[in-house]
Amino acid sequence: MKWPSLNLQILLGTAFGVAIGAYFQDLGANHAAVVSGLYVSSLVGTLFIDLLKMILIPLVFCSISVGIANLRQHQQMHRVWISALTYFVATMMLAIALALLTSNYFNPGSGLQITMFENAMQNFQAKQLPLPEFFAQFLHGLFVNPFAALAQTNVLAVVIFSLILGIALVMGGERFAHVRQLLQEALDITMLIVGWVMKLAPFGIMALLIKLVALQDVAMLGTLAKFVAVVVSTTLLHGIVVLPLILYGLTRISPVKLWRGSRAALVTAFATSSSAATLPISLRCATQHLHVKPEIAGFVLPLGATINMDGTALYEAAAALFIANLVGIELSMMQQGIVFAMAMVAALGAPGIPSAGMVTMVMVLQSVGLPAEAIAILLPIDRLLDTVRTTVNVEGDIVGSLVVQKVTLR
Repeated sequence: MKWPSLNLQILLGTAFGVAIGAYFQDLGANHAAVVSGLYVSSLVGTLFIDLLKMILIPLVFCSISVGIANLRQHQQMHRVWISALTYFVATMMLAIALALLTSNYFNPGSGLQITMFENAMQNFQAKQLPLPEFFAQFLHGLFVNPFAALAQTNVLAVVIFSLILGIALVMGGERFAHVRQLLQEALDITMLIVGWVMKLAPFGIMALLIKLVALQDVAMLGTLAKFVAVVVSTTLLHGIVVLPLILYGLTRISPVKLWRGSRAALVTAFATSSSAATLPISLRCATQHLHVKPEIAGFVLPLGATINMDGTALYEAAAALFIANLVGIELSMMQQGIVFAMAMVAALGAPGIPSAGMVTMVMVLQSVGLPAEAIAILLPIDRLLDTVRTTVNVEGDIVGSLVVQKVTLR
């Protein structure tokens, strides 16, 4: 009997995961079948994520080092740098602008009172970090002992060291040819292991979605329905319309081809809510299905997974306006401009510090005088929203690799 393709297996795993999770939620959290099912789902889902994280750091280290060396040999590194960073900044600015426009139009939170959430806010301590200290921590996190960075899974620090190492390999010329060859072989071995991990993807994704759907707080989703609807629809608008339009306008690649080639990465991003954990699958999709050159993908995707966060930037801007509506504060155009700038800084800098999401959200709120404790309101729905914004983050990285390849290699 011929097994279905891996993509079809992943889609079937997604469908089964959502269906079983919904069934578990109907049965109730205390049902014996639900308790056993969630335990097994947690084991399988955790194993899948741990396997992805196991291979993440070797993959980032080898792919960037080899990618830089190959690009510098073809005198293309300068154009790749500029193209990638321009794309990252431009798409995040578009995402934040879209969030501010839709939030101003629909005004989520205007029909609610912040007193409804007093208990949640009283039990939550917001970790506050002034902007100068944030920048100091961010810069401090860039240059770390490479062995410590590898051991602690500090992706951004590994990216920086890999960039420096790749440039050093090129500047050293033929003296380091053996090291380059060794890194290339290590990358090949790593991608082989990624292929093995992918065989578990349908089961891992199904297990993660069972747990996600079964544990959703339906009551809280109902209370915050308008905000959830605005954020999800705006994020999907960016992922389904804006990014594909940019891709088609610059490369003439159709959205259908993009989604068909990247669906394994997008579904994994949705299930894991982690751009970093999805990176091995993103690289595989970009190089094998969308035919991005390994040196381009090996540079753009790891860098994008750490600093290109369209969905995160969009969410933080929308959340700031939502909380402003809750507390009855109308933000002026100047204050919304501050939210725009701070959401951009937060999305760019988030990977470099501990507890990144909560700390950067506090920073955005504080910049316009909003109560940091109001973050507690968002915690019950954050896991669901995180699935959508992470999917768009990963899609943005893959689109970026295709755009950079077209712009720099034409």
